[in-house]
Amino acid sequence: MPFGLSILFGVVFLLFLSGVRILNEYERGVVFRLGRIADTKGPGFKWIIPFVDRLVRISTRIVTLDVPPQDVITRDNVSISVNAVIYFRVMDPVKAVIEVEDYLYATSQLSQTTLRSVLGQSELDELLSEREKVNSQLQTIIDLHTDPWGVKVTAVEVKHVDLPQDMRSAMARQAQAERERRAKVISAEGEFQAAEKLKDAASIIAREPAALQLRYLQTLVDISSERSPTTIVPLPIELLRGFDALSKK
Repeated sequence: MPFGLSILFGVVFLLFLSGVRILNEYERGVVFRLGRIADTKGPGFKWIIPFVDRLVRISTRIVTLDVPPQDVITRDNVSISVNAVIYFRVMDPVKAVIEVEDYLYATSQLSQTTLRSVLGQSELDELLSEREKVNSQLQTIIDLHTDPWGVKVTAVEVKHVDLPQDMRSAMARQAQAERERRAKVISAEGEFQAAEKLKDAASIIAREPAALQLRYLQTLVDISSERSPTTIVPLPIELLRGFDALSKK
């Protein structure tokens, strides 16, 4: 083979190799030909025209984005520091390339501003007790703004709420007062139920005199079972009733 032809084959082979691209299963390739979008490549072996085409790789896996702590003043004027985590993925590789310069950075900045805006309109009790509602509201707003970029936000979770020390002490006192209130309510309910039972027992004893005699004997048994040097001499209840009748006369 002539030397010049060998060089030609070598140059062609190198040009062919320079256009080879291997895309993973989770990647998509957006091909630009002379500055315009020409095609979208799927996973596997792909070849583009060297020096004419440019392939931009886009991952379609779910991205976990950690939102750094943000200083927020809630609607009830409490200063807190909140951080969150966002899960999103690229659904349209073409939009993710041509509609925004860097969809990762843009989504991160949008998440921070949305987090401050939404939590600034919420009260502290709502943020602490209705976390799922706040997460859903954040997801809806962020997903609405990232949809033109071909990005789908799948979940937003508020991870940690850092409260000032004085607010922690106030909440601890409030929780202690609430526990004491519940204990007093339970004790009052117990006394009320005990009084109801005693009233029912008194009604039964009033209707059945023999029940009083049985209770009297049971009390004597309970007293005699204890180890005490005191000697108890039982008196018939009928005798006591006789004294009661004389006192009334």
